[in-house]
Amino acid sequence: MSFCLSCLTSVGADAKLGSPGCQANGSAATDQVKNTQIMTGYFVTATGTDIGKTFLSAALLRHWRREGRAIAALKPVMSGFDPADVAGSDAGQLLMAMGAPMDAGGLNLISPWRFAAPLSPDMAAAREGKTIPYAKLAETCRAVAGMMPEDGRLIIEGVGGVLVPLDDRHTVMDWMRDCGLPILLVAGSYLGTISHTLAALAAMKLHGLKAHAVIVNESTVSPVPLEETVAVLARHAVGERILALRRSAGDADVARLAELL
Repeated sequence: MSFCLSCLTSVGADAKLGSPGCQANGSAATDQVKNTQIMTGYFVTATGTDIGKTFLSAALLRHWRREGRAIAALKPVMSGFDPADVAGSDAGQLLMAMGAPMDAGGLNLISPWRFAAPLSPDMAAAREGKTIPYAKLAETCRAVAGMMPEDGRLIIEGVGGVLVPLDDRHTVMDWMRDCGLPILLVAGSYLGTISHTLAALAAMKLHGLKAHAVIVNESTVSPVPLEETVAVLARHAVGERILALRRSAGDADVARLAELL
């Protein structure tokens, strides 16, 4: 079974740690994450919105699925969600990449906190009289990561950029820290991306975080060649791993990228 459904059903948004079938209980869940996080999963964030988090996440999931690995994905928080277009949503794209059912059950498993307004999550939730339960969000992500098999692969896809607010106190930066997974920072190749990427890396450093890799995802419209953007970033982001992903990337290209992670 390539889609690690048990890892998700045991710790859904309404489940509690310690429920039947859940291997993660209290501190044991944290210990498991510490032991397996580097091998089993990534937190995918970006320098902003519509940069290519889902494009990268789906590509990696399809690759790992072809390898026969157990895979799982979470897009726990999603704003701008249209229930009439599940397939076009970020969560829908991840479900398709995993070969998982694109039904209400699958959607609720990987994206339990969905909001209609195309705003930052805190604002979108407020429009519906809701708030995102941050502690439960972080707990769910840690628990799923802790239950992945050693050769499995998990993607937790964030929302927007690294400092997007989730509630009155927490941002994506806090979420990444509390998940404890290696971070893939997705950047574009558009004009202006170098400043945005360096700013995101600097902000992460201030919060004690470092990107496992920076993936420059080719922007659909850009006057700057992808290779040139990568080269300039490499000169300025000393010590960072800068990798490139073309929009036309085929299976072999994604396989090579995955090997470098």
